[in-house]
Amino acid sequence: MSVTGLTIRHVGEWFQHSNATISRYFHKMLIIFSTLLFYTKYIHLPDENKIHTCIQDNTRFWPFFKDAIGALDGSHIHAAPSATDHGTF
Repeated sequence: MSVTGLTIRHVGEWFQHSNATISRYFHKMLIIFSTLLFYTKYIHLPDENKIHTCIQDNTRFWPFFKDAIGALDGSHIHAAPSATDHGTF
């Protein structure tokens, strides 16, 4: 629902269950995923101070990333230029 962007009504229709049932189980899963036990066992965040060796060893990129402290809010976003822009980067 929040991950897929679908409404409770749409998910209920897809799985042929009532809105109350979908909502009840969604909240149960939300509680499970937000427990400390789940996070300590299954969630492993990348080291925010480690810079990948392909950037460290590349003289083209290193001057721009040598003083980087990682993502400010802890998020890491995978991004790549489009096929038409590959020559530029």
